[in-house]
Amino acid sequence: MTTESVPRPSLGPVPFSEALKVWARIAALSFGGPAGQIAVMHRILVEEKRWLGEQRFLHALNYCMLLPGPEAQQLCIYVGWLMHRTVGGLVAGLLFVLPGFLAIMALSILYMVMGDVGPVAAIFFGLKAAVLVIVVQAMLRIGGRALRNRTLMAVAASAFVAIYVFGVSFPLIILAAGLIGFIGARAGLPDFAIGGGHGEVAAGGVADDETVLGESRPEHTRPNLAWAVRTAAVILVLWLGPVLILGLALGWDNVFTQIALFFTKMAVVTFGGAYAVLAYVAQEAVQTFGWLRPGEMLDGLAMAETTPGPLIMVTQFVGFMGAARNASGLDPLWAGVLGGVLTTWVTFTPCFLWIFLGAPFVEALRGARALNAALATITAAVVGVILNLALWFAIHVLFAEVRAAGPPWLALDVPVLSSVNLPSLALTLAAAIAAIVFKLGVIPLLLGCSAAGLALYGAGLLG
Repeated sequence: MTTESVPRPSLGPVPFSEALKVWARIAALSFGGPAGQIAVMHRILVEEKRWLGEQRFLHALNYCMLLPGPEAQQLCIYVGWLMHRTVGGLVAGLLFVLPGFLAIMALSILYMVMGDVGPVAAIFFGLKAAVLVIVVQAMLRIGGRALRNRTLMAVAASAFVAIYVFGVSFPLIILAAGLIGFIGARAGLPDFAIGGGHGEVAAGGVADDETVLGESRPEHTRPNLAWAVRTAAVILVLWLGPVLILGLALGWDNVFTQIALFFTKMAVVTFGGAYAVLAYVAQEAVQTFGWLRPGEMLDGLAMAETTPGPLIMVTQFVGFMGAARNASGLDPLWAGVLGGVLTTWVTFTPCFLWIFLGAPFVEALRGARALNAALATITAAVVGVILNLALWFAIHVLFAEVRAAGPPWLALDVPVLSSVNLPSLALTLAAAIAAIVFKLGVIPLLLGCSAAGLALYGAGLLG
């Protein structure tokens, strides 16, 4: 695209009504995971609208990468807040998750009502193969960027062994990796001398002083302790209030209270992206709480991959199924809807807290070498966690029987080789060749595997 083909925007204030349309447009186009979503935002906000320049966009993105939770949604909140204060951040963040929330809710209801119907089950059978390949691709992509030396490779390997063999929880692995990176950098070890960049969003780019925001710093973006305290208090009440009310009213063992507590905890440890935290969610939802069967976690991820919004929206499906199956005294369908709404609320509400409270102080975080080293080491550990997720999915997708191995204090699961599902293995291999060798995109891969699942069902090859 040439410079002449891009009309120069007015450098006056952007009307809120125009911003509303832009955020709705971004929400409708937010497919493809965080990389695709960030690329869409960059194209619209920087290249097309020129609300902010390359450096300011990267600065906001780097801050969002420091935070737990979906960085793409938090980037929306950040830019919305820059443009139109708190209300702008609220609107941008809410619109970003709304299409995915509605889509996942509709698909969850369909899944519960018709999940065992032959054609529907066949579609999800095909989607499982595609999602398994997508997770492996994510591991390879992140590993290629994150494992820059042998020390970080050792961190990744240790994280994999810790979670797969010994069942160490995801938060503890993240905490340990962060401490190792921070201490290593402070000690001056060369393998932890890591910069904080996340790669350029686009080559060339738009200068900050040629945009609506320019290089100035709006008054509302300056640190204000009184405003920060008030904002934090309001969001904390909105976030944690329902959790406390549920615990006191229904008891701490009630499924709704368990959902609220679990996903509240998850919201503060979701470093490393959706694929990393999905290993933690799968481990707890399937093995600890029994909300889902192993294959159903892949079905939920398939829903999230094929709908707009953050991939972490898969947690809505987990909460839906957990409540539908375990809530007493309620119709399962309505219990599922309430569980899905509750999960979404406690998962995404803290994203607004991180931005509104921390963004005014973001300049203080730039260039902090020890912090950047901690984050890089966490990312290395995340590679090992995603490898665990891929292997866990593969075992449960490709084999009908899985058994525990080794002494009781190990968490090691191994497949029964004689129980291999040959149609699933063939479809997964075909999906891997299409994605890795022929570079087939995510959406065509998902559609193709769905069609293949229906074809296998029509041929009578699915049990």
